[in-house]
Amino acid sequence: MSYCRPNSEKGGLKPKAKQESTPEAAAEKPWPEGGTWVHLSPQDLTRLGKMEAIDSSEHYEKTKEESPASLLVIILDTNPHAWFALDDQLPLTSAIAHICVFINAHLAFNDANKVAVIASHNQRAVFLYPTPPTAATQHDASTAQNDSSADVEMVDASNGTSANPSSADANKYRPFHQVQQAMTSAIQKLMDETKPESLASTTAIAGALTLALTYINKQTILANSVLPSSDTNATGAHDENAPVLLTSRILILSVSGDLANQYIPIMNTIFACQRKSIPIDIAKIAGDSVFLQQASDATKGIFIQVEHPQGLLQYLMMGFLSDPTSRQHLISATQAGVDFRAACFCHRKVIDMGYVCSICLSIFCSPPEGSVCLTCGTHLSLGDYGKVPAVIPKKKKDKKGKAKEKVADTEN
Repeated sequence: MSYCRPNSEKGGLKPKAKQESTPEAAAEKPWPEGGTWVHLSPQDLTRLGKMEAIDSSEHYEKTKEESPASLLVIILDTNPHAWFALDDQLPLTSAIAHICVFINAHLAFNDANKVAVIASHNQRAVFLYPTPPTAATQHDASTAQNDSSADVEMVDASNGTSANPSSADANKYRPFHQVQQAMTSAIQKLMDETKPESLASTTAIAGALTLALTYINKQTILANSVLPSSDTNATGAHDENAPVLLTSRILILSVSGDLANQYIPIMNTIFACQRKSIPIDIAKIAGDSVFLQQASDATKGIFIQVEHPQGLLQYLMMGFLSDPTSRQHLISATQAGVDFRAACFCHRKVIDMGYVCSICLSIFCSPPEGSVCLTCGTHLSLGDYGKVPAVIPKKKKDKKGKAKEKVADTEN
């Protein structure tokens, strides 16, 4: 049996100095501040234990009805040729400013939301945010790990460089400032490393999609690692009834033209996103691409043709801000018609009609040389394909002859 007495001066519980044998004896010696002792029976202690268990577990547990965190991966087409053509309508610096505001809105919806930005450049795809660690940073981290007593140099979040924040940056939300500083410094470094002889009119959108899928897979594994062991079976596969802790989506800001030379890798990434239920949203600022329309349609994403590039921010906020969970209750604005044309494997051209290999389903604009598939090497039999069919003239019926026969039959 335990007794406790509220302490009116400090607002806490003050234990009894000497253990009393009965409640009556304890009540005979009240504290000078006033009040009485509280007698707790075994039933009361049991109820108190249940209340503490509820308060310490169920009250702080995350319920399945709560909205899961959202991961937004933005792929920015940084083709210099296309942005030079758009310079009078939407400079690249203005587009980055619009994207930063859109990212801030995404992060403000939920403190658990995440974002990643990938640049789809001429011949490669690189991360703009989060900034990949450099060799010097990795060396310093390994040295500090080996020598725990060594001093660790503190660097600024903006790509490890010292910064002189202005008065406006001092009042900015820190995650917003980190994303903006990392993006601007990374895009400036990317443009400085671009040489004139390496410029091309294409963009590495397939490589950027591959990086996006890799990053999404890594973040999904990290999010599911906090689940109890009962939510994961023996093979490591995620249980369908387990709560979804992270939803992912990809947003592509495209300014380049057709991507027929990357048809196969783009279709592979589309099928991977379709299998993992990752929608691909497309904001087509300039140019025309058939495969991006197909990617948006196959993954149940949103495709919007930006007719006025100056209002890019409004397109982003009104069309692409909702996450996959919110889209279940909204009517998304997307393009109704989709161009389902394919590209030939021989010349990488978008065609309306072509020849398909019956073994590997490769598409060709014309019969390959020797009737041999260029992909699998199977000898194909073309038969009479390509020949103009013979047109037989239709026989004309003699209406006068039929009329004479009818008259003769009536006379008989």
